[in-house]
Amino acid sequence: MLQKRADNGCWAYPGGAVELGESFEECAVREVLEETGLECLELQEFKVLSGEKMYHKYPNGDEIYSIEMVFLCEKYRGELKVQEEEVTEQRFFDLDDLPENISPHQVEVIQMLVERYKG
Repeated sequence: MLQKRADNGCWAYPGGAVELGESFEECAVREVLEETGLECLELQEFKVLSGEKMYHKYPNGDEIYSIEMVFLCEKYRGELKVQEEEVTEQRFFDLDDLPENISPHQVEVIQMLVERYKG
C-alpha cells in the first residue's frame, strides 16, 4: 500500500515521527492508522535505514537525516481513508505494477521488498 504525498506528489509508504515515549512499533501503528484508517494487527521488522543516504529536504526547506525503522504488515483491519492534509491518494499496488514516481529515499526499501516477495 502506497500513498501519494500532498507535499511533493511522490508515492510513499506511510510513516512519521516518533512521539515522546513512543516505541518504533507504537509509532508505526499510530501513523498507519492516522494516515490510512487501517489498524495494524501484526508488525514484522523489515529494515533499519540511516546515514547519508537518508538525507531529505522537505518542500518547506527543512533538512533532515532520518532513521527509518521499516515494518511489514500483512494482518490489518479497517478501510482505507485519505488523510487529506498529507495525502491525495492511496491504494494497494501489485508488485509488478508499482507507480513510477516513488519518493526517492524509499526506492531502495521498495526494491528490497519486491526482491523479498518475487525472489
